[in-house]
Amino acid sequence: MTPDELKIVRRAYAMQIAAAAGIADKAVEDAFAAMPREDFLGPGPWPVLRWQEDYTPTPGADPVYLYTDSLVGILPERHINNGQPSLHAFLLSQSAPRKGEHIVHIGAGTGYYSAIMAQLAGPSGRVTAIEYDPELAARARANLAAHANVSVLQGDGSKIGFEAADLIYVNAGATKPADIWLDRLKEGGRLILPLTTEKGFSSDWSKIHRRGGVFLITREAEKFWARWISPVAIYPCEGMRDAASEKVLARAFESSDYKRVTRLYRSEDIPAERCWLRAPGWSLAYA
Repeated sequence: MTPDELKIVRRAYAMQIAAAAGIADKAVEDAFAAMPREDFLGPGPWPVLRWQEDYTPTPGADPVYLYTDSLVGILPERHINNGQPSLHAFLLSQSAPRKGEHIVHIGAGTGYYSAIMAQLAGPSGRVTAIEYDPELAARARANLAAHANVSVLQGDGSKIGFEAADLIYVNAGATKPADIWLDRLKEGGRLILPLTTEKGFSSDWSKIHRRGGVFLITREAEKFWARWISPVAIYPCEGMRDAASEKVLARAFESSDYKRVTRLYRSEDIPAERCWLRAPGWSLAYA
């Protein structure tokens, strides 16, 4: 397939995942259409994860096989994937990255979604991509070398230092927000926060709503507004799996009241009747 033909395929792919995500966001669609997915996944054939099945190799090494709304294994032996495009399109649309902003991408993998964020931030903005796994961080650094507005850090995204951010995009399942994510969020900044139980990476998609959810956190001075935006099944976040919070989170997900959440508090001193979740040091509340 020629480069010009692949551009047409990428545009069709971008339109399809935007439709699957239920968004009408030209900036996000354009960013997906601009970024060659094959540049971040190594040589083909590629292992594609089918729902309720195991990895299946693509029929060949033609990049056209990558332009579906599919999970592609980047470390398939550990079930680590390049995430589902429509989910990321939706989350990016919800978090509304703008030109000139600083985006911190925690759990960057091999860099594909970091590159899309760099497109959204534009030349006047920048992306700090953080990856815990040394092998993946090295691959991301190589894959993103041509992107002047992206820097790659290897380390624990819940502890490694970074400059204040307009958007912090966590690409793994935590049981609580890290202090640094809230501390380094600018006024008006947004945090994409996936919260998952110990069963949050299960292949039983029928119970996904009870095992994980993504919350959009927005900072207003010292207040943190919170809104549930999506169910999620995602790889666990290294460094942010707290047993006490996970136990409370698992109980909370048994109800559907996560849709009523409006505030994140950095304290558990909130009346129980106001809370969906109240764990050591933090709460998600209805008011």
